[in-house]
Amino acid sequence: MCGVAGWVDFGRDLVGERPVLQSMTDTLARRGVDGQGLWLRGHAALGHTRTTVIDPEGGGQPFTVEEDGRTVAVMVYNGEVYNFKQLRAELRERGQRFETRGDTEVVLRAYLEWGTACAERLEGIFAFAIWDVRRERLVLVRDRLGVKPLFYSPRPGGILFGSEPKALLAHPDVRPVVTADGLRELFATAKQPGRAVFRDMAELRPGHVMTVGRDGTADRAYWELEARPHTDDLATTITKVRSMLEEIVLRELVADVPLCTALSGGVDSSAVTAIAARWRWRLEGERVRTFVTTFDDYARDFSPDDVRFSADEPYAAEVAGHLRSEHVNIMLSTDRLMDRETRLAVLLAQDMPTTLGDMDTSNYLTSQEIKTHSTVALAGEVADEIFGGYNWMFKPECVRADVFPWVVNETLQPGSPDGQGRRLFDRGLMEKLDMGRHYTDTYHQALAEVPHQEAESVEERRMRAIGHLTLTRWLPMLLDRGDRLSMAHGLELRVPYGDHRLVEYLYNTPWSFKTFDGREKSILRAAVADLVPASVLGRTKSPWPVTQDPAYARMLHDELAAAVADPRSPALPFLDGEAVRRTLADPEGMARDWPSRMHIEMALQFNAWLTHYKVVVEV
Repeated sequence: MCGVAGWVDFGRDLVGERPVLQSMTDTLARRGVDGQGLWLRGHAALGHTRTTVIDPEGGGQPFTVEEDGRTVAVMVYNGEVYNFKQLRAELRERGQRFETRGDTEVVLRAYLEWGTACAERLEGIFAFAIWDVRRERLVLVRDRLGVKPLFYSPRPGGILFGSEPKALLAHPDVRPVVTADGLRELFATAKQPGRAVFRDMAELRPGHVMTVGRDGTADRAYWELEARPHTDDLATTITKVRSMLEEIVLRELVADVPLCTALSGGVDSSAVTAIAARWRWRLEGERVRTFVTTFDDYARDFSPDDVRFSADEPYAAEVAGHLRSEHVNIMLSTDRLMDRETRLAVLLAQDMPTTLGDMDTSNYLTSQEIKTHSTVALAGEVADEIFGGYNWMFKPECVRADVFPWVVNETLQPGSPDGQGRRLFDRGLMEKLDMGRHYTDTYHQALAEVPHQEAESVEERRMRAIGHLTLTRWLPMLLDRGDRLSMAHGLELRVPYGDHRLVEYLYNTPWSFKTFDGREKSILRAAVADLVPASVLGRTKSPWPVTQDPAYARMLHDELAAAVADPRSPALPFLDGEAVRRTLADPEGMARDWPSRMHIEMALQFNAWLTHYKVVVEV
């Protein structure tokens, strides 16, 4: 995995702007720990940082192709194209000649052969930019689900782009201004495709191609979910899902660096791990390496909450023993979760505050630990979205609501009846943002995009809509988080369940099939029943763990008290003083339920964000 950055300006020669390009590229150094390169010529400047995964000798970037001694195209590329070997064979038959053995050159030569239509042929996770020297145009492409990020900022006469907002903010023409729309995006748990938090930038939508030339900018979708008849019966569907998973995991095991799986002990990651373990042993005679994250005494002292019903560690250990994997327990202490520098690093990795607090910190530290052993990790993300695994997909009050079902579910949690992470913010500010109206408007916009099959029952129609909303408005938040926190250490996170062929197939699979045994993710459980222990098959979904150590809540209490006592704290004008005082007067309330902690986490991160990014809020 890598970081990309660049600048195109049709009104000037950028050769003399190397220091600016270097600054933009340097912000992405953590994404590419093995190398860095710049390319500047005429109206284009491209930067790249590389973490080596395939073809260590031949995959350096920016990558150029020459014809008759002249450069015709140059590319900066982040990601993996899993069908690159098949594409390379096809391109060779069409006369293309290759000098390297990785996927980078395949992508650029695919563009030279098919133009922007190459995007439809690529299968994987990717975001890249190509400067077509012949046509003097920039081409930006992002994978179908948006696993890999790509931000851009339109400029007079051109455009800036980068893997993360920090790359654009390093350019002197981009200011860290946030408007009401940006704050809505910040507080929302239903993301608007293409919308960024900062005013002067946007995100290329998943499954889109953008071209930028002298005559303007064009943005088109090369992929989107379609409604198609599902003609397979239940037994055939289960068999097909198993077959697809076998093939998907096999090709995602390709790497020239150490590879592992992130194993939580849930059915999603256990299935991926089991299939990976079979392939590794069959093809290479090697055992798969697995990792699980837990906290000091978490399994021993675990107390269930509203969404977490069991600790991961015992189940992960059982799966690891069952598969005889090389298993590593990542044990995180409360002191590490509370470390100020680590928590700041988490904020800087994401370029924005979030409500998730120690969930993000533990995720960040997990990636840091995994990176000491492996450069690539296969994870279980996207399974809940496509198989139907979230509890709010089964709560009538969430399913029937005329808004995003997970937003309704937030209000049902103790500690967040008014929404996640907003309790301590100024009432006047919240009234201006009007998150209720925002959710209503964006929900109906999203609902209008949902493709349906003919003659659907009322239930099937509603659940297909929820599936589409989940994939397009909920999942992007999780994918962005996973990318930033893993790539902060140069760790490539692969998501087999995000293969677009599997997503398409399951989007059109009836909800009655997905719940045929009365449980969540029925099809997945049936498809891998012979691979994982029965206890894992029967385990109820539990999200990423949070610490239950009261010391963590006390730390939040003390930091909030210090922040509001400091007249220099930039967040003070945006906070509700009375709500803060009530919270500080009830320190035990924070320890009672983790949703209550989210309000404090958000206030503290918001304060740190304003401080370190010098954010200008215009509301």
